[in-house]
Amino acid sequence: MTQAARKPETATAKWVYAFGSGKADGAAAMKNLLGGKGANLAEMSAIGLPVPPGFTITTEVCTHFYAHSKSYPAELTAQVTEALAALEAQVGRRFGDAANPLLVSVRSGARASMPGMMDTVLNLGLNKQTVEGLAQQSGDARFAYDSWRRFIQMYSTVVLDLEHHDFEDIIDAVKRDHGLRSDTEMGAGNWQQVVDRFLALVQEKTGTPFPSQPQDQLWGAIGAVFSSWMNQRAITYRRLNDIPESWGTAVNVQAMVFGNMGNDCATGVAFTRDPSTGENKFYGEYLINAQGEDVVAGIRTPKTIADMQTEMPAIYSQLLDVRSLLEKHYRDMQDIEFTVQQSKLYMLQTRNGKRTAAAALKVACDMVREGLIDKTEAITRVSPASLEQLLHPTLDPKAERKLIAKGLPASPGAASGKIVFTAEEAEAQAEKGEKVILCRMETSPEDIHGMHAAAGILTTRGGMTSHAAVVARGMGRACVAGAGEVRIDSKAGTLTSRGLTLKAGDIITIDGASGDVMRGAVPVIRPELSGDFAELMGWADSLRKLKVRANAETPMDAAQARKFGAEGIGLCRTEHMFFDEGRIPAVREMILADDEAGRRKALAKLQPMQSGDFAQLFTIMDGLPVTIRLLDPPLHEFLPHTDKEVDELAAQSGLSPEKIRQRTAALTESNPMLGHRGCRLGITYPEIYEMQVRAIFSAVQEVATKGIKVEPEIMFPLIATKAELDKLKAMTDAVAAEMKVAAYKIGIMIELPRAALRAGELAESAEFFSFGTNDLTQTTFGLSRDDAGNFLPDYLKRNVLTHDPFVTLDTEGVGELVKIAAERGRSTRPNIKLGICGEHGGDPASIAFCAQVGLDYVSCSPFRVPIARLAAAQAALGGEAKREI
Repeated sequence: MTQAARKPETATAKWVYAFGSGKADGAAAMKNLLGGKGANLAEMSAIGLPVPPGFTITTEVCTHFYAHSKSYPAELTAQVTEALAALEAQVGRRFGDAANPLLVSVRSGARASMPGMMDTVLNLGLNKQTVEGLAQQSGDARFAYDSWRRFIQMYSTVVLDLEHHDFEDIIDAVKRDHGLRSDTEMGAGNWQQVVDRFLALVQEKTGTPFPSQPQDQLWGAIGAVFSSWMNQRAITYRRLNDIPESWGTAVNVQAMVFGNMGNDCATGVAFTRDPSTGENKFYGEYLINAQGEDVVAGIRTPKTIADMQTEMPAIYSQLLDVRSLLEKHYRDMQDIEFTVQQSKLYMLQTRNGKRTAAAALKVACDMVREGLIDKTEAITRVSPASLEQLLHPTLDPKAERKLIAKGLPASPGAASGKIVFTAEEAEAQAEKGEKVILCRMETSPEDIHGMHAAAGILTTRGGMTSHAAVVARGMGRACVAGAGEVRIDSKAGTLTSRGLTLKAGDIITIDGASGDVMRGAVPVIRPELSGDFAELMGWADSLRKLKVRANAETPMDAAQARKFGAEGIGLCRTEHMFFDEGRIPAVREMILADDEAGRRKALAKLQPMQSGDFAQLFTIMDGLPVTIRLLDPPLHEFLPHTDKEVDELAAQSGLSPEKIRQRTAALTESNPMLGHRGCRLGITYPEIYEMQVRAIFSAVQEVATKGIKVEPEIMFPLIATKAELDKLKAMTDAVAAEMKVAAYKIGIMIELPRAALRAGELAESAEFFSFGTNDLTQTTFGLSRDDAGNFLPDYLKRNVLTHDPFVTLDTEGVGELVKIAAERGRSTRPNIKLGICGEHGGDPASIAFCAQVGLDYVSCSPFRVPIARLAAAQAALGGEAKREI
């Protein structure tokens, strides 16, 4: 990597910003330029907290780095040299000085928090000469050589791309040679022996000596941090958390302070409130005589922050003051890192703390009550997508539990699944539809894809702030960490605890709220949503303009939707009612009939069943709007396909198996998604839609006797032309007149580009449009959602698409059609009702687009209704949920 660019961006470009010693070039508001870590280090310096001095290389350098073949701006070398000289002056040490060495850490820092995704190097600046100076300076040769071996190991894995386990093997071998069991038993001579073997390993693996010049070490680490922005785990994390690649990362170079110089030293991670529950109590962990990576890596099990009150009372008191100051200053829960060096406290980081959905709700509501924030800001503090965590099941308290181990309750929620031991196996099993529990000694950033695929995570090491715990909470996965009694042998494929040995594929259950690990699957129950949830939802409802309906056709789904605050049903898929075991014979009889008379005879059996279905939905919705989509899928989907199913139907119907096969073959299409389905069935077999319309109006009349008034919205699917709509509308109006029903609406589902483009004409007859964005996406892109899974992941990895268009609405293509249809529909019928009912109706980014376009409502699955309510409120405020929560 070269340190000079082909030409400078500007003549006076500033690429480096200093911080520390009570002053700083930057501030918290400069997060986009300095990254979250650098901006907050500058802010903490400015408000007087004890921050070791250093400097930040901006995110713009990262952008330049990738835009110019991994080269740096021309001015960068001089600016880093100047900043390093200023740092030397501040701390009274010189970089590379054998007698009085300055050591630094080199850390990443993107504008959005990405814990553990990119790389860090500590103790940079050590070599054979400076390690002796450090030993004399500290009076502790063991500390000096321990620090050197840590630096070599970190630098070799991060910068030289060597394997971490090769270095661990050397440490284990030295322990065995000397009969030692733990790192803390290793003396200066032991660590010096480790260092010698480390250096020999580097020479063997790379063919060159380990870099001894501190300047070379520094630039190697800076380049590695920028390069880590594009490592696979960072790319996966960005994709899962919707973080743009263009943001880049900053690099923070900071004077080292040491938590491993003796028993008056420590390092820790803490949260100003409990990140699992949101309770207003100091929460965290620390280790005496350790460096920061020891806590978060899960290698040693740390103590709780409350223990520090006894072990280091003066430091604990200072931390409480820092906790109070940071919360008042940032007006949000903070995640802090600190080091104690010879009884002096130093602050290394603060950032808005990642938290569970339950904690986010409680913190937001509590801070309103405490006067730190107002209700509007509280609404923006909670990520709508995170609310899904609250809908996760909890264990049925009445169920039998076969407890096999106990760990730390690292991320709430209960999960059952098959045991897997690798991230790759977790991902592979999940793709097959299996629920799995990823079981590891500890997780690392490389496991991100498997953690996302798993239903839950179990680790035998690490604490409440370990990598597994932090990432699981952010993902909403159940996690039990630090289950020390569990022994995992991933090579043998076994998990052993309390005398029981389980194998890969065996089922276990973990409870992230209690830390329990159980054998087998344990029944679960859904939580009641009240308290802070209800309060925040009330604030959101008072602000949002978009209505929120649910996609539901069963009484259970409809009741659940009402419970979660749905304001009606936006999509009742009537074909789902046809698949009931008690109805499928009549459906098949209708399909197999030779003529209209035969079809009507079968439909007569279905009509009262359909009418009962609709009456139940109308009763549950109690006057709220209900949009009923008439039969949509092609008829062949209802017919049997295997020989066994054909023979069973033949016995039931009295028809020959051959006739059934002939009819199935006649109805089977090459591309049924674009074939004889939707309104096309209603045109060619009008008696089907007529039966459904009669069933709807019969249900309206039935519930009217109970005092329930309902104005059903009858929706025709797959409309392409006004002629189709007018024929079906005429039939509906005729049935309504015959049955003396006056209150109803007729509308269409817009799933075809032609319908969107001809919306002005269609609005002459349609009183509402509901955008079926699932099919509209398929027809706009010209791809099948069922088949796209074979290649869409590659499109996302290669940045051909930035989002899966079936998850987040394609605003440039599909969204443009929605806008055109909305504008043209309103030009004809200004009061036309507009909504969407595809899966995008529960996606926060898609909801923001719907609000921007001015739709009246979104409709989504019942369990996404709370997400949609909060997202709609945030859209009304013109903002987005904070990414780091």
